[in-house]
Order: sequence, then C-alpha cells, then structure tokens
Amino acid sequence: MEEWKNDKALFELIRKDLFTAVIGDIMDKMGYLHQFLPPKVQPLRDDMMVVGRAMTVLEADTFEKHNPNSLNPTMSQDFGLMLEALDDLKEDEVYICTGASPTYALWGELMSTRAKILGAAGAVINGYSRDTKGILALNFATFSYGKYAQDQGPRGKVIDFRCPIEIEGVIINNGDIVVGDIDGVCIVPQNIEAEVINKALEKARGEKTVSIAINKGMSARESWDTYGIM
Repeated sequence: MEEWKNDKALFELIRKDLFTAVIGDIMDKMGYLHQFLPPKVQPLRDDMMVVGRAMTVLEADTFEKHNPNSLNPTMSQDFGLMLEALDDLKEDEVYICTGASPTYALWGELMSTRAKILGAAGAVINGYSRDTKGILALNFATFSYGKYAQDQGPRGKVIDFRCPIEIEGVIINNGDIVVGDIDGVCIVPQNIEAEVINKALEKARGEKTVSIAINKGMSARESWDTYGIM
C-alpha cells in the first residue's frame, strides 16, 4: 500500500524518511546492482539532498564554437540544445547530464537560477560545475565531480535531451527517480519505484528499531538473527 498520492508527497516522504544507502540496499536485494552513479559525483555542500524525476541531457565534445558547414544544425547553435533543455525543466525534475569529457563545466550559477525559478529539484552532472559561490548562495542542490571554471561554450554542446543516457554502466531514462545525498546518487527505475520505496521505508524504520536494540546492549549477531537488518 503506497503512502503517497502524488510525486510531491512521494518526494517529501523520501526527503524525510529515506537516504541513498537504504534505497540502494533494497535495489541490490531486488537484483538491480548497478544503480549508483560513480562516487566522484558528490554534492557541492555536504547537507545537499536532491530528490526528483530525471530530465536526461546528453552532451558531446566539440572543437569549435560554431560549425556552419555541419550536417547537424545543432552544431551552429551556442551550447547546442542546452538552452532548450534548461527551459524545458519541470517542477521537481533533476537536470542530469552526461556524455562530455571531464575537461569543462557543464553547470553554473545562471543555469541554477533559471532551474530554480522553474521549480527544478537540482542538477546532477557527470562532470564539473562552476560558479560555486553563486550556486551555494542560491542553495540549489548540485552534484558534480567538483569545482572547475572552464566553460563548456567553445568545448561542448547539448545534442539531445529527454533521451536514455548512461553513466558508467547506470542506465537512466527520462522520468526515473533520482536521489542524492552526502553518500552519493542513486537512480530508481520507474517500473520498480513503488516497490523500492515501500521496501526502503520498511527497512529504514526497522533500522531505527535495531539501533535502539544495539544501544540497549544487543550484539550484532543477535540483532541480525532477530531483525535481519544491519
């Protein structure tokens, strides 16, 4: 039985009661063993948490700012389709981008400003972000490899969005649930999201019971044999 009626209530419940470790544990038990993004994707500030639906973005390296002779009209546009992708963000969506080599920033302060106005939940970048002071001042949840100012302008372009993407073996489809905290970022596929969240809530509440028991003197072995949680 689901404890939520819509995405808004679901995301609030995840923020309040769940965290990436317990969600990942449940997916492991269900046989989904490759749902965490690489550990180098970290929050800009330790207390940042992102919860929302993926708005997938595909970037590619380029070697000139404009190429009027290209067979792809996107290559003659500044940033490719990045501005269109940014403007297409919906409430509680997460701009999640990959495809570029990690030699320039894929996210910055003005992008964060626009995304926040649109009600987006955050940005998850398989690469670097920049304008760090500005993003922190906005308190916009941003996960990346870290801070690096070199711009994507003459180096990369968004070539597609709301398309399937892959980050080091993790397949992400538009609309999948993205959860990120101090321990990393995990992706919950849409087709299993209700089962994952319900089981994660049960496990998280069970962990609290186990914590109380251990604090009262129960051994690790006894707590595992009793509750099956550790």
